Amino acid sequence: MKLATLKDGSRDGQLIVVSRDLRTAVIADGVAPTLQKVLDDWAFYAPQLESLYDALNQGRARYPFNFAPGDCMAPLPRAFQWADGSAYVNHVELVRRARGAEMPPEFWTDPLMYQGGSDDFAGAHDDIVCPSEAFGIDFEAEVAVITTDVPLGARAADALHGVRLLMLVNDVSLRNLIPAELAKGFGFFQSKPATAFSPVAVTPDELGADWHDGRVHRPMTVHWNGKKVGQPDCGTDMVFHFGQLIAHIARTRNVRAGSIVGSGTISNVDRSRGYCCIAEKRMLETIEHGAPQTEFMRYGDRVRIEMFDGAGKSIFGAIEQAVSPTTDE
Repeated sequence: MKLATLKDGSRDGQLIVVSRDLRTAVIADGVAPTLQKVLDDWAFYAPQLESLYDALNQGRARYPFNFAPGDCMAPLPRAFQWADGSAYVNHVELVRRARGAEMPPEFWTDPLMYQGGSDDFAGAHDDIVCPSEAFGIDFEAEVAVITTDVPLGARAADALHGVRLLMLVNDVSLRNLIPAELAKGFGFFQSKPATAFSPVAVTPDELGADWHDGRVHRPMTVHWNGKKVGQPDCGTDMVFHFGQLIAHIARTRNVRAGSIVGSGTISNVDRSRGYCCIAEKRMLETIEHGAPQTEFMRYGDRVRIEMFDGAGKSIFGAIEQAVSPTTDE
């Protein structure tokens, strides 16, 4: 099924069920008011939402309306946890090679992960708001999962069973703030503003055979200012699958329902597939030419991130954001 959260003036929005073709939707308040409520008791609420989803797709739902992605918040407008991995080690290797740093061998066996801000996510069509272009504004196209409860010490195979929903991600980075923050030894903070998610979150069964081995085996399509710059396959070169990423968190703590776990920037070894973040393009330019040639995003720039099924239909709806300055209130 496909779920979204409608903007209604509240912090957590209104849960809606969206049709498979993303054309219509129906309010789910007769089942549960918010997505977090559903995740807290998935076994009880999910079957009821599935019935509503079936009715909507069959034209039997009461009071359906036209689905408008721009009217949506992030599926989870705020979450108890947002942990982003770096499962595409090729991306990490490129970044390190461009600056002449050695690649520690353990990066291939132990995933990198940081804990991002989860109190204020952006909707799929909300602006990327940044105080200064000089911060080095970059998009990062990723896949993320939302979990149910996963107990401390869960192994990867068991942790994978905790996946309830999948989304697309734009994990915005302010690249020029990152070096000073990492030099402090405490990781990302100001360099990671509000993360945006696809308008719709989907259950794994919506992907059919394209969801297996803890990976999404579909291309990620990225347009920057109307030009397609990337279409790498999300299942290719993903060293750590989602079960392993969730198990990495669960090594020392419980993972609670509503936790969001990201894949990190999609990156293929095959350079013809393009890129999912500007930093990777700049790293390749540095390796080839000695210096980057591509600039980061400017005010007014737009990025569109989307995934299509084998028939060419959008699965999650598109993340489509423009970069804008902060406004004085």
